[in-house]
Amino acid sequence: MNTQLELLRYAWRNILRNRRRSLATVIVAALGAAAVMIAGGFALYTYDSLREGSAREFGHFSVAHRDFFQRDEETPLQYGLTDYRALIAALEKDPRVTRVLPRLNFSGLISNGDKSLVFMGLGADARGEGAARGVFLKLAEGELFGGAEPGAPRVVLGAALAKSLKARPGAALTLLAATSEGSMNAIDVEVAGVVTTGWPEIDKRLVYAPLAAVQKLLATAKVSTLAVYLDDTESTSAALGEWRARDAGHEFKPWWEQAFYYASVRALYNRIFGLLGIIIAVLVFFSVANTLSMAVVERTREIGTLRALGALPGEIVAQFAREGALIGALGALIGMALAALVTLALLGMDLQMPPPPGRSEGYPLKVYADPAIYAATAALIATLCVAAAWFVSRKAAAKPIVEALGHV
Repeated sequence: MNTQLELLRYAWRNILRNRRRSLATVIVAALGAAAVMIAGGFALYTYDSLREGSAREFGHFSVAHRDFFQRDEETPLQYGLTDYRALIAALEKDPRVTRVLPRLNFSGLISNGDKSLVFMGLGADARGEGAARGVFLKLAEGELFGGAEPGAPRVVLGAALAKSLKARPGAALTLLAATSEGSMNAIDVEVAGVVTTGWPEIDKRLVYAPLAAVQKLLATAKVSTLAVYLDDTESTSAALGEWRARDAGHEFKPWWEQAFYYASVRALYNRIFGLLGIIIAVLVFFSVANTLSMAVVERTREIGTLRALGALPGEIVAQFAREGALIGALGALIGMALAALVTLALLGMDLQMPPPPGRSEGYPLKVYADPAIYAATAALIATLCVAAAWFVSRKAAAKPIVEALGHV
C-alpha cells in the first residue's frame, strides 16, 4: 500500500512539473466529462418525458377486440368491445390499476351552420381524460365535461378546430357521422371548452364528446378500446404479461407499440448523443496524449537513467499511465461538479426548449443527475487518459538505454 501511495505521489509531482500544461489538459478532460454527463442527463429527461407523455396519451396499455389492431374495420365498430363494463370491473380489481377509461373512436363532419369541417372524435369522459393526461392536455378556454349532464351534449374542441369554426364555450354545433349500420346520423352539441394537445395536426381535428352521446350518434353499445392506467409506468410489462396470460380473448397493446414517435425520437437522440460522445472522447484522448507526449520528450534522458538503474519498460509505461489516470480522475471529479452545478441551476430556471418537429409547444429544459451516467463517464475519461499515456510512452520506454541517455 505504501509503495502504491509513493508511486502516486511521484506521478502527482511529475504532473506538477508543468502546471500550466497540466491544468489545460485537466480542464479539457473536465469539460468533456461535464458535457457527456449533461447531455446524458438531458437525454434521460427527454426519454422520461416522452415515455410519460405517451403512457398518458394511450394509457399504459390498451384493451381491445383481438382483431382491432390487426384488421381494418369495414363498418364502424366492427371490432368494438361489447362486454367492456365487465372488463372494466375486472381490471379495476387489479391493485396496480388506477383508472380505466373507455374510448370510442369516431369521425365525421362538424358544422357551425355556415362552415363544415372533418373531425376525428373521441367518445370519452373529458374530465377523466384530463386527469389522466395531466399537463399533456391543456385547457385553453372553458371547462371539461364529465359524467351525465343535463341539456345538449357538451363537447371539447381542439384549439385549431375551434378557431376555424369560430367556436367558443357556449356555442352550438352539429356533429354528423355514419352509424354502425352505415346510415347517417346527426346530433346538436354545445361547446364546453377548448384544449390543446401540443400537436397542431391533432388540434385541427380533435373533438371530445360524451361517450353516451357518441354511442347514441353511432347507434351502438360498443366502445373501441379501454385505456388502462397504472400506478407506475415501470410495472407496465409485468401487468401486461399477466393480463395477456389471463385473458386470451382480447388484445392487450402497450403504450410503446402505439406511440410511434417515441422510438423515432429516442433513436435520433441516441445517434446525436452517441456522435457527441465520440467527438468528446477523441478530443480528450488527443489532449492528454499531447500533454504526455511532450512530457515524454522532456523526460527521455530521465527514462534512460531509470532504465540504466534497472527499471523495466513496463514500469516506465505504468508510471505514465498513473499520471494519465490522475489527470483523468481529477478531470472527471471537476466535470461531475460542473455537471451537478448546471443541473441545480436549471432546476431554478424556467428555460424552455423549442418545440420538436410536428409540435406547437416546447418543453422545460431539465437535466437528470444520474449516478450511472456519472460513474460511466468518469470511468470512460480515466480509461481514455490511461490509454493516451500508454500510447505515447510505450515507444520511449522501449528505446535503447544508450540512445535514451544521449537524447537532446
